[in-house]
Amino acid sequence: MGFDNFSDLRAQFPVTESLIYLNHAAVAPLVRPAAEAMKRFAEDGMLYGSSHYQTWLDTYEAVRRATARLVNVSPTEIALMKNTSEGIATIAMGLDWRPGDRIVAFQEEFPANQYPWQRLEKTKGVKIDWLSVTDPLEKIETAAKGARLLAISFVQYLTGYRADVQAIGEICHRHGVIYFVDAIQGLGVFPLDARACHIDALAADGHKWLLGPEGCAILYISHALQEQVEPVEFGWTNVAGYNDYGARDMALRNDAGRYECGTLNTIGCFGLRASMEFLLEVGANRTGPMIQALGDRIAEGVARKGYEVLGNRTPTTGAGIVSFRKPGIESTAIVAHLAEQKISAAARAGWVRTSPHCYITAEEIDRMVGCLP
Repeated sequence: MGFDNFSDLRAQFPVTESLIYLNHAAVAPLVRPAAEAMKRFAEDGMLYGSSHYQTWLDTYEAVRRATARLVNVSPTEIALMKNTSEGIATIAMGLDWRPGDRIVAFQEEFPANQYPWQRLEKTKGVKIDWLSVTDPLEKIETAAKGARLLAISFVQYLTGYRADVQAIGEICHRHGVIYFVDAIQGLGVFPLDARACHIDALAADGHKWLLGPEGCAILYISHALQEQVEPVEFGWTNVAGYNDYGARDMALRNDAGRYECGTLNTIGCFGLRASMEFLLEVGANRTGPMIQALGDRIAEGVARKGYEVLGNRTPTTGAGIVSFRKPGIESTAIVAHLAEQKISAAARAGWVRTSPHCYITAEEIDRMVGCLP
């Protein structure tokens, strides 16, 4: 199906019939193809059990291929996870850390991209250098010299700051630093070339900008890094001969499947495959500018009404998240007021956080701004 015009694109989001949904940075509504794919799977499972198991296996591989296309890597470098945190923990816990190893991390990160690294301070004697995502590249490069790993989000969960992942990747590549990116707040809607950016590992769940279900995620881990990261969770599907139930050879799979421990979220994979293929058809070269423009419209509109906008949006650092507040009005009260008007947003750390996807209209943004107290 083509999406040559906006009305065809918008028709894939039935949520528009009941809400102005500006909360994709939390949990997105399912895009129609994802919901329909999971309905078909559930119906098939009800009627036929696992009789069509081969289609399950085909779907797992299709998710790997779709992810590989999104970030320009090989499907053999994609593992299927249950969430972003599991992907991050796979890297954090699987490396052979030594006391005194250094990690470069960033203060503005969501806890999922902080806690695993902080835990290594206590358990492995690792040292963390904390920077700000807005620090100049020169400061990041100074910190990266001699570091073992650098971890950053593609887009920050609260400020909406979109990192210069290309420039940071070049820094990591120059200094032999493992480069990890938490991509959940931008994957699928802003272009991201893991190879060109020298990214070694990347994780993202499907339930935000990818428009898929919760509890189904991906981990990209380069072939080179696979040689350094040991599987921490270990079950029957980590091994190369997992299809031979009578075998007891524990040799690992020769691809990223070595990090998959047991049965996968099959119904989730059906949904995630459909949502990823939908986004690939639309194209990040189209969704990125659309979402950027909507975010700019929110920032400009709320500023005119006297609200403070968090951060400084630019064409290169802006993304789909815009957070704002007004002295004397609790963010929770503003979000509740918007909900009464059938507008979905979120309260985060004292700010109202909005996050429109590509199917939202400029008129809906203006309505939200007009409803603000």
